[in-house]
Amino acid sequence: MVFANIEYLFLLLLLIPYIVWYILKRKKSEATLQISDARVYAHTPKSYKNYLLHVPFLLRCLALVLVILVLARPQTTNKWQNSEIEGIDIMLAIDVSTSMLAEDLKPNRLEAAKDVAAEFINGRPNDNIGITLFAGETFTQCPLTVDHAVLLDMIHNIKCGLITDGTAVGMGIANAVTRLKDSKAKSKVIILLTDGTNNKGDISPMTAAEIAKSFGIRVYTIGVGTNGMAPYPYPVGNTVQYVSMPVEIDEKTLTEIAGTTDGNYFRATSNSKLKEVYEEIDKLEKTKLNVKEYSKRDEEYHWFALAAFLCVLLEVLLRNSVLKKIP
Repeated sequence: MVFANIEYLFLLLLLIPYIVWYILKRKKSEATLQISDARVYAHTPKSYKNYLLHVPFLLRCLALVLVILVLARPQTTNKWQNSEIEGIDIMLAIDVSTSMLAEDLKPNRLEAAKDVAAEFINGRPNDNIGITLFAGETFTQCPLTVDHAVLLDMIHNIKCGLITDGTAVGMGIANAVTRLKDSKAKSKVIILLTDGTNNKGDISPMTAAEIAKSFGIRVYTIGVGTNGMAPYPYPVGNTVQYVSMPVEIDEKTLTEIAGTTDGNYFRATSNSKLKEVYEEIDKLEKTKLNVKEYSKRDEEYHWFALAAFLCVLLEVLLRNSVLKKIP
């Protein structure tokens, strides 16, 4: 049994002061008589009315409890569900080179990428998702997991300067491939986000793309950054000065990587555009979900209402018949 308006059950707490008030009232209303010896009354037979004295109060409390339960709307449920879920495996390859600190996206490219990636993860509860970071080198921030709480916590801890600076796009793809190649999922995807051109690493981007293709892994590439110049924070002493730096994204290579692996290339020049890119990828890589669900709820309050009515009726009858002359 469940309650549709469960918050009404807090009204049951009101019974506590009511019971305390009743006890104190009975103590004050009891008559007293001083006698020298009470032994003579020890075996005096008690009237059945003495046993019924507190019954009206108990009935009233029970009626109040039942009325509160009626307000909470008790329901019985009858439900069955048959679902078939097929998740996919996704590796997020994120560029953490210092150029990602440029503030053409707000507050900067990296923070914007982290926010949108977190939103993307929240929208894919059935998928295995992992994170690969790359700059001049690459490493796995989080292997494939369905524990998205841990994954989101790791995303928030991503920052620039964790590894040697540079942009090793090929190494980033290759590292992500090693995490996906043995996967049994029917769909394996890499989402690569970068703001530069490949200038480090032992594996070229196109070689990495061919490796990904051989394992049936699709790569979506995202070039992040505005067109033209972008403000880049440059520390000078205890202050930060901004220098305008040219935005240089190797769109040709990113497009070829995506084309080789049957993926798509996207360009994100603003926060809103970056969000749209992830939304588009989300639509392209939908999880298969077949759910058959039946749910039925029956209201059961009328039984409690009937019981409350009978309690009140019985209390009234007792007070106006058997216990009429008892205070």
